[in-house]
Amino acid sequence: MRTFLIGALATCAVVLFAGAVSASTPGGDVRLTHDDTSYVSAYTLATGTPYTDGTLTECSHSRGRQNEPAIAVDPRNTSVILGSSNDYCGVYNTNDANGNPVPAGPIWLGYYRSENGGGSFASSLVPGYPDDTSPYGAIAKQQVRTASSGDPVIAWDAQGRAFFGSESSDDPAGSKKTLGDVWVATYDNPNGTAGNRQNDGKRYRQTVVVNRGSSAPNLLGIFNDKTTIEADHNSSGRCDNNVYFGWSRFSGNAGGVAIYFSRSTDHGVTFSNPLKVSQTISDVQFPDIAVTGNDNIYVVFRSIASGRGSEGNSIYYVKSTDCGATFTRPILLQDFIPNDAQDVAAPEAPPAQSAPDDPLFEEEPSEAGNARDCGDFGAHCESGYTFFRRNTQPRATADQFDTANPDRFYVVYDATKPGTETPTGSTYGTIQSGIGSQAAIYFLRVDGATGAKTGPALIDNQSTGHQIFPDISADNPSSASRGKIHVIWWDSRRDVCYSVMQPIGNCQNRTTVKSLDAWGARSSNFGTSWTKIRISDVKSNPNYEQFADRTVPFAGDYLYVSSVNDFAYGVWTDWRNTVQGTDPREVPEDEDAGTADVKQCRVFQNGAWSGDRCPRDGGIDQNIYGDFAP
Repeated sequence: MRTFLIGALATCAVVLFAGAVSASTPGGDVRLTHDDTSYVSAYTLATGTPYTDGTLTECSHSRGRQNEPAIAVDPRNTSVILGSSNDYCGVYNTNDANGNPVPAGPIWLGYYRSENGGGSFASSLVPGYPDDTSPYGAIAKQQVRTASSGDPVIAWDAQGRAFFGSESSDDPAGSKKTLGDVWVATYDNPNGTAGNRQNDGKRYRQTVVVNRGSSAPNLLGIFNDKTTIEADHNSSGRCDNNVYFGWSRFSGNAGGVAIYFSRSTDHGVTFSNPLKVSQTISDVQFPDIAVTGNDNIYVVFRSIASGRGSEGNSIYYVKSTDCGATFTRPILLQDFIPNDAQDVAAPEAPPAQSAPDDPLFEEEPSEAGNARDCGDFGAHCESGYTFFRRNTQPRATADQFDTANPDRFYVVYDATKPGTETPTGSTYGTIQSGIGSQAAIYFLRVDGATGAKTGPALIDNQSTGHQIFPDISADNPSSASRGKIHVIWWDSRRDVCYSVMQPIGNCQNRTTVKSLDAWGARSSNFGTSWTKIRISDVKSNPNYEQFADRTVPFAGDYLYVSSVNDFAYGVWTDWRNTVQGTDPREVPEDEDAGTADVKQCRVFQNGAWSGDRCPRDGGIDQNIYGDFAP
């Protein structure tokens, strides 16, 4: 997630897919974020009792931004699917004395609910945002102390409970304290574990802070980020219904990042003291948790070659055989050549602006190069390209019901395809500044008992296009579905300007184009072979400058897929509803020739530009869409 400082300022039928084709999955893409029509309080969704507030009112017509989606299919009832995202719909819930929107509202965790197998979703927010005065909000605020939340992750147990994990930050008082807490919110079935399963995960129960960050300003203290969550839901083992939560801890001025882990053995009511599982590895990121058929726990993460330690760009894992009480030391699983978008910062003086468009824009330190994303003015890069940040990251899963292979887990990651390294002719690169390469999705099958692995193998070997942000799911309660694995990723094979020498969606002349689709793959034989298909119906442009006062693109850091047997559902960030426009501050027009600019309304008065006075007119209309996955 971006870290922000608030400035003063019906059950669906199983569908089988044949070979890789250009058509998308059957049925239309489904929008999860209805910020053009209606957001409903979580309290109202669960109880039927009316409640609303300024944030929900704003969310119902904001046409705002959402990214970093999560999705989870109820293992007891595939009609019920819960989604989430970093949801910015309430940012402009305040106006100034002249009626102009002020970016003072929350960025918060979304709660999107489907009771018809993903055919449609109701949009809501997890309780606890600043002006939430509902009974659920009062419960949440016994723990939640921040003005924003994000990095959503979701897990189900076997008794109809859903757990939403979050990183949360920013001081409601408006100071520069970034806080950086991590917490888990619990939902259950209001009629108990034996109640109608259509109501699973519907009633909010509590939020528990798992670990607090520092009250230091500007990310200078302890800041917790990059969350992951899993629950033991096979209902036949020694760790039934435990909840496992992990995250990255940034140490501010001290430098370095570590992976921490905590568990709940009482359905999310309490969590254990955080346990550092990355040991002495200096720089790590992107943890993900897998629970195997014998209830063992694997935490998989990436190390980053930073020079502060001996580790390179690699995937490690740690293992627990006692329900998360203790872990092994990190075990090296796979080295890789990274595919991390980077450039050389070449900031240009921003035009004077009398009021901000957005909450002030902060982010955790860069792992590669000195610019991870590029845009306008202060975010301008030497290459002249406009692009969103992305880094190689692993995702892991296991089939909790696979007793025949009880210690097996699976990993996917998006790395450079060896042999595609090419000088870019500019400062842009993916391996280092000036060296680009093609990103592809790799698959590993791992026997945790012996450490033996199969792979890495390419899931979909293509000569054109980048493949990024993979996710993987493999829950098969039915023995007839054993061996089914589902994967999702972003794919730029339909980018008409594709080149390893240029960022995704960038043409050689620095203009941007529609370039990304969600793609997916399914294996029915434990990952030995794969069937691939495009999931999204619409290709969209991820490089619209919708953040940091309309100067920088941001796509989030991941996609998500969840499955039960043959039923799989994937979600992604999407820009099909974004309205392109002109930025009047760019005189003369910059390198992207307006192709990355979005609709915005400004006036020039007293030597300065106003903030964007029409943020609800579609320029920042970034949404979460979903569809059946192969």
